[in-house]
Amino acid sequence: MRAYWQLTIAQLRIFARNKQVLFFTLLFPIILMLALGTFAGKGDNLSLTVGVIDSDQTEASKDLVELFYKHEGLKTKKYQKVKSGKQAVKNGDIQLLVDIPKGYEANVKNGKQTFSLPVYYNEKNLATSELGLTVVNGIIDQYSKDLVDYKPLVTVEKVGIEAMNIRYVDFLVPGIVAMMIMSNNMNGVAGQISAWRERGILRRMQGTRLKASTFIAAQITARLLLNGTQAMLVVLIAHFVFSIEVAGSWLALIFFIVLGTLAFMSLGFIIAGIAKNPESAGPIAGFITFPMLFLGGVFFPISNMPDIIQPIVKILPIAHLSSALRETMNLGTPFLQLGTETLVLGCWLVGGFVLASYVFKWE
Repeated sequence: MRAYWQLTIAQLRIFARNKQVLFFTLLFPIILMLALGTFAGKGDNLSLTVGVIDSDQTEASKDLVELFYKHEGLKTKKYQKVKSGKQAVKNGDIQLLVDIPKGYEANVKNGKQTFSLPVYYNEKNLATSELGLTVVNGIIDQYSKDLVDYKPLVTVEKVGIEAMNIRYVDFLVPGIVAMMIMSNNMNGVAGQISAWRERGILRRMQGTRLKASTFIAAQITARLLLNGTQAMLVVLIAHFVFSIEVAGSWLALIFFIVLGTLAFMSLGFIIAGIAKNPESAGPIAGFITFPMLFLGGVFFPISNMPDIIQPIVKILPIAHLSSALRETMNLGTPFLQLGTETLVLGCWLVGGFVLASYVFKWE
């Protein structure tokens, strides 16, 4: 037990002395989180911008234009010519262009036939255009009913349901934490153990009465303390910068951080065992971690991926770690309902260390 604690403290001192590595392993995920969270994740509302051309310049046309300006869900821009308005639609500056032609007021006052307003939209962005057309149709429809004092026989009662408002940054932060755990443990363990083997440190340890289990246990404890602290720092920074709240249990969150650290550490020991030197350990770790960044649901939902790769995605440890952290942080899912994530990460942990015990070499 004494050797175990001495090795643990020694490893923590090694981390503390290498302040540059500590700084950048923590700084990179924080910068990535702040950049993506600031530029893509703080907003949760879809912005619709409508252009309006009032060629009639009458009281009736001005009343209609005013309705667009008053609508809270729209941002309205005025254009003088149809050509410039169409170009704005093509450029994506506006989603729709409503043209109120000359003779509008005269036709409305006449009231003998329906008057159609041209509405231009982008055919290549149908999702946003359809939503915008629905809003514009609603404005025009209500305006038409007010003109003729129409009172419908059947009305709709709006009943709001309070739902959970999850922003992209809420989705992003657990993925960043999972990415940091994966990178620090796979790359860090593989690189350090390979370097120690090449420098003969492991060979000298083998010559003592030190057991391999004691050495590995000390490595695990030191990295758990380091990576757990870094992960919690990222969560706290996200809380103060983006108002991220942990909806579930903090104990469950800490549990999955520990379980994920152990699972990826086991993979790091495997890479350290098969790598011939520190120079090859990095590329091997990168070859494994790089695809998992995109297949593990770190930056976008797994459900959006093609069906053909879904079976592969569902067995990746990063996918289940990201899922468990999101379920805990965003949805407050109880720990007992995350059995699948716990089981898969546990299997990677046990299987990884079993395989690592066969491929691990002291020299």
